[in-house]
Amino acid sequence: MTAFTILIVIASTSALVWAVTTDSTIARWLKMVSSSGFLAVALSAGAASSSYGRIVLVALGLSWLGDLLLTFESRRAFLGGLVAFLLGHVAYSVGFVTLRADPISLVMAALAVAIIGGLVWLWLSPHIGDMKIPVVAYIAVISVMVILAFGTIDGATNWLIPIGATLFFVSDLFVARNRFVAPGIMNRSLGLPLYYTAQVLLALSVAT
Repeated sequence: MTAFTILIVIASTSALVWAVTTDSTIARWLKMVSSSGFLAVALSAGAASSSYGRIVLVALGLSWLGDLLLTFESRRAFLGGLVAFLLGHVAYSVGFVTLRADPISLVMAALAVAIIGGLVWLWLSPHIGDMKIPVVAYIAVISVMVILAFGTIDGATNWLIPIGATLFFVSDLFVARNRFVAPGIMNRSLGLPLYYTAQVLLALSVAT
């Protein structure tokens, strides 16, 4: 069942990339098929059977809501989507905290992510106008999520977690670029596959 749901996500995401590159009106609905797919992956992988899995399920549900809101073009919908994803990252962070943490990995990740987050802020700040507070909050929250994801690294590491979190971070850079810096099809063509790969990996992490 898990393999089948992953295939659905791959197929719908591939169709979604085609739809956004051709400016097709079905892109909105294909996006929600893909987003529903990563929820199905988590459920079929056993998310409901553990506390970590249930927290990840909440994070995926908030991401699903964010995806829905971002299918609309209004500023209000964008802010709503931003809040939904921010809360999703908080949920992921809570889930990662419930796992065994390695202090050295946490410190190293914190140093690296702090530098990267600072560079992202320098890149975005000239373009975001009056959105500074929500953008800063979002950068901070997703950075903490990535740090905690790498903090789960130990002798029995579930590598799906840090890889998934990193791909999520990178995919959001394309969202930011499209919204604030240089709108274009390339952002969605690259960002969407990264985003759905990230969510599927995090969904699969509940199995181990």
